[in-house]
Amino acid sequence: MRFGTDGVRGVANLELTPGFALDLGRAAGSVLGAGTAVIGGDSRRSTPMLDAAIVAGLTSEGVDVIRLGVVPTPAVAFHASRLGAMGVMVSASHNPHGDNGIKLFAVGGTKLPDRVERDIESWLEALDPRAPGPGEPGRVTDASSGPEHDRYVGGYVDHLLSVLDGRSLAGLHVVVDAANGAASGIARTVIERSGAMTVAIHDNPDGRNINEGCGATDVTTLAAEVRRTGAHLGLALDGDADRLIAVDERGELVDGDHVIAICATDLRDRGLLRDDTVVTTVMANLGFRRAMEAAGLRVVETPVGDRYVLEALDAGGYSLGGEQSGHVIFHDVASTGDGLLTGLVLADIVARSGRPLSELADAAMTRLPQVLVNVVVAERVPDVAEQLASEIAAAAAPLGDHGRILVRPSGTEPLVRVMVEAPTAELAAEVAHRLAAVVSGRWPA
Repeated sequence: MRFGTDGVRGVANLELTPGFALDLGRAAGSVLGAGTAVIGGDSRRSTPMLDAAIVAGLTSEGVDVIRLGVVPTPAVAFHASRLGAMGVMVSASHNPHGDNGIKLFAVGGTKLPDRVERDIESWLEALDPRAPGPGEPGRVTDASSGPEHDRYVGGYVDHLLSVLDGRSLAGLHVVVDAANGAASGIARTVIERSGAMTVAIHDNPDGRNINEGCGATDVTTLAAEVRRTGAHLGLALDGDADRLIAVDERGELVDGDHVIAICATDLRDRGLLRDDTVVTTVMANLGFRRAMEAAGLRVVETPVGDRYVLEALDAGGYSLGGEQSGHVIFHDVASTGDGLLTGLVLADIVARSGRPLSELADAAMTRLPQVLVNVVVAERVPDVAEQLASEIAAAAAPLGDHGRILVRPSGTEPLVRVMVEAPTAELAAEVAHRLAAVVSGRWPA
């Protein structure tokens, strides 16, 4: 099993087994050289099984482990940063409940660069099946319940609320959808403590209902609840709560591009957007790029994956970056995307501006029609764009400067993603489906 754009993922107990998790724990403990690891997980039924195996692997290499239990991914990154520890998150994010995954953070709570992932993979390939050396195993601190859990979770919640700089969101009415995932235990608390009137939905996980018709991948019920209650906005988290998709007061979708555009101009107006630059990926809508250019802001573009956004933020010392999918990184206060943090920032902008979210979103950017077709293939095709270069060029010719085509492999699933932007939705759909048919013909599932 290889690293994708966000750790390793697979079907739990079939592709992602306890044996692999134990070996990965040993490899990560050895390669990263950490004295302490912070580990958390989402609400899937398979998470405790994989958690136990990773803990065994880490402690066998002498790493002390702090087990946080069910917490958001950014809570793991926050405590890893605070403690100077490595981090491990057991989650498959937005995937169905039968999948699971393992995300690793370097010492200090940052995503692993490619070269470190390759070192871990090499260690796994050469893994000595014998027992580790004779040194003492690491200690395990169970902070998954009781006062220790309250202390760690409380510290993370205080960190989130600090982004408001003491401001209250009293007067706002917010609906938050926890996706029956990792933030189910704290989503309501965070928004309530901001002062906003809060309704929480999909915050009752049963091990199998994570992301099921809810959260960032399906905002239908959130939009309906916002309209029913007359809320000012809705916040949808994904399974591990590291990304956010919003809906406005009308129940209309506000995606990551719009959220980043709103935040970028707000930070710029307050003198907090370093170098007037924002980082985003190749998936950002062409309308986003045009809006940032019109606002006098520079856009730095990266490959898909929030770790590449983070690398660019680090390299340039920039303060804001993210993805259309809802990973938004406020680099001055967080080392990874954080859905709850982003939700608080967005709600704060609505409160300070006195304007409805729909108006803020419309003013921030105009989205070009975009069609994304996911084509199932038998196995991953990492060089799909190169192999289809002539077909892509022919399809893009009629679009000129008024659209674009992006064909890329998924980093987590055996899919090829065909994305087309065009002046009209009809043209975008026609081009996207024509190219998707080419992919299906070349690499049938």
